Amino acid sequence: MSIIGTFTKQGESFTGSLRTLSINVKCTIVPLAKTSQAGPDYRVLAGTLEIGAAWKKTSKVNQEYLSLRIDDPMLPTAVDARLISDQNGLSQLYWSRRSDS
Repeated sequence: MSIIGTFTKQGESFTGSLRTLSINVKCTIVPLAKTSQAGPDYRVLAGTLEIGAAWKKTSKVNQEYLSLRIDDPMLPTAVDARLISDQNGLSQLYWSRRSDS
């Protein structure tokens, strides 16, 4: 997995940047009121544009993280990533290749 972003927590939101070879954009991850059990916990915004969603997850070692799905018409496929926070309030966004068969 590669780091494609760095974020800081501000209240219940996260602010930072998403950077890849073709993307360099400031993003905000803001909480949502859940409308269904499977619905997202957060929206991922680039300015006022919604570019994705995030769900709260817990790893096998009991570490909480956000599972993100980022998409844009310019991307060949959606980007799956994990936002993992450290003890200092810094969060790294790790990209993982989506495996569709």
